[in-house]
Amino acid sequence: FGIRSFVAEARWIPSDSMLPTLEEGDRLVVEKVSYRFSSPRRGDIIVFYPPAKLNFDGAYIKRVIGLPGDRIRIADGKVIVNGIPLQEDYIYAPPNYSCPGERCPGVPNQGSEFLVPPGSYFVMGDNRNDSQDSHVWGFLPEENIIGNTIFRFWPPNRLHFFTPPEYPELSSEGVQASGSRT
Repeated sequence: FGIRSFVAEARWIPSDSMLPTLEEGDRLVVEKVSYRFSSPRRGDIIVFYPPAKLNFDGAYIKRVIGLPGDRIRIADGKVIVNGIPLQEDYIYAPPNYSCPGERCPGVPNQGSEFLVPPGSYFVMGDNRNDSQDSHVWGFLPEENIIGNTIFRFWPPNRLHFFTPPEYPELSSEGVQASGSRT
């Protein structure tokens, strides 16, 4: 019980919102220790409790796209963070919506982009066009995060250790809430 509560736990994937990275029925190990000492990184695949307004009794799994202070927009099939399009080789298909926009009700319309507030993250499924994620329901509060996906142990022919992708187009130094680089 102590290990599952504080160190790591097994989870299974109930939907195809993370295709092609995770398939329905995959079994994963989610570690819970690292985020006690550091913050989630862009590209981490996290498990979390969805915001209370969704009235969902369970956990979600999505990829961290926006960090606190990031300016984001989605346009022309690209996710653009701090003015730079992300290179996302892991997605199923490019998003077929714009954000802010009509099909992106989760974020406030702040002009052509939006700002991720302090203590929050913008998360998306890798199956961009079939995922209930931040573009639909808004920002994820940091306190809702359960842990980081580190290993797929089932099915045996798809064993895999997960590491976040590198985004060489973005500085690893982060962004402050004002949107300026630190």
